[in-house]
Amino acid sequence: MQVINAFTVDVEDYFHVSAFERHIPRAAWAQQAQRVETSTDRVLAALEKRGTFGTFFTLGWVAERYPQLIRRIVAQGHELASHGYDHTRVTQMTPEVFRADITKTKRLLEDIAGTEVIGYRAPTFSFTKDNQWVYEILAEAGYRYSSSIAPVRHDLYGIPDAPRHAYQAPSGIMEVPISTVRIASHNLPCSGGGFFRLYPYRLTRWCFERLNVREGKPCIFYMHPWEIDPDQPRQRQLSFRTKFRHYLNLDRVAPRLDRLLKDFAWNRMDRIFLAA
Repeated sequence: MQVINAFTVDVEDYFHVSAFERHIPRAAWAQQAQRVETSTDRVLAALEKRGTFGTFFTLGWVAERYPQLIRRIVAQGHELASHGYDHTRVTQMTPEVFRADITKTKRLLEDIAGTEVIGYRAPTFSFTKDNQWVYEILAEAGYRYSSSIAPVRHDLYGIPDAPRHAYQAPSGIMEVPISTVRIASHNLPCSGGGFFRLYPYRLTRWCFERLNVREGKPCIFYMHPWEIDPDQPRQRQLSFRTKFRHYLNLDRVAPRLDRLLKDFAWNRMDRIFLAA
């Protein structure tokens, strides 16, 4: 039986990323070149070409400014989910601020799209061992699942010893971690994002085949619209590491994405993990 994988998109613009927050403050976001609508439409076109559906974790900040984009996402058969309002990491929030953020964003997305929002992904996968109170608040707000944990070691995020596959978190919320492959005693991240641009495509395909065939588990792939936009404005004041992570192989994403959509079977998060 063929394993169906989850295709996900974090709908945010290039200037929303956490690595840029010291260089492009929130007060300056509206003055930046806005490219999220065009780049998200490119992702939608790539999915339509292959008859594929996915889940779009969307910032409230984007939804307020591009409501027609949100309606196009839903009209084309994709799942609309929450990425929080303005990409503030959960590690920077109190429980009260988190509750206000996820409630505001859920209502905003639902009002625009006319469909229920039940999925959530924390900006920069910022669920940690120290903020497990998030699950009770998610359940109270009406969410049913989260995809906010990376079971890896990383300087910006990660819970290395977290379960590698979907599991029942506190308060009945299903947590669906991003995908890794177990190599010796380490988890190799292979879900997408910068790793999709860094790895040769053959390595990504090997990882996904290993998960599907050897483990019989779905892969959770994620990307950002700005990753299919090689012409986005370049920021000059960034460190070498941030430039490398953000700009590496942007011009290769479109053809790699088409191969990925062709080589594997894909669907929405809700249909894969909540269908039962």
